[in-house]
Amino acid sequence: MPNYDDARAAWDQRYAGAEGYLFGREPNRFLAREALRLKPGERALCLGDGEGRNGTFLAGRGLDVLSVDLSPVALAKARALAAERSVTLSFEEANLATWTWPVETFDAVVAIFVQFAGPGLRARMFSAMEAALRPGGLLLMEGYRPEQLGYGTGGPPRAENMYTEALLREAFAGMEILLLRSYDAEIEEGSAHKGMSALIDLVARRRTGPG
Repeated sequence: MPNYDDARAAWDQRYAGAEGYLFGREPNRFLAREALRLKPGERALCLGDGEGRNGTFLAGRGLDVLSVDLSPVALAKARALAAERSVTLSFEEANLATWTWPVETFDAVVAIFVQFAGPGLRARMFSAMEAALRPGGLLLMEGYRPEQLGYGTGGPPRAENMYTEALLREAFAGMEILLLRSYDAEIEEGSAHKGMSALIDLVARRRTGPG
């Protein structure tokens, strides 16, 4: 993984060079479907939220949202989108590899295509995502499966960064799996995610007690 300054510069360049919004202005389709599980007033953490399409969507549904990304350019665009939609949410510039993760703070953690991390960092991040949830809180995650490399319609060109059902079941074995689904579908999320894609969706609940 590149160092923080290199990664931030690379993402800043991608976001600045995009015509409009790199990943579009509308929420991820999986998140839009599953948002019915979330209630107004709940606290949500949107990881790698980029230009804010998902964070602003949840804020518009009445959630108290913290949108986190490493790119100041993306965060500036996210703030503009929030202002345009007359919604209020909090933003934080952070490197998730070194961020001081909150503990038992959020009712929902949202991770949509957060697949920059290799296996070692990913394991630490997954553990931190679970720990950031209050008991009973929900993890909502969508990513690419290794078959995505054959489509080439988005995501990193590294199979080891992709998710499988077995990987997610093992990583979140301590949580209650409410939904785990692998499928192929056409998506259109700006210019960066466009075309037939190998997707995997996860909704998991942090347990409220032992077992």
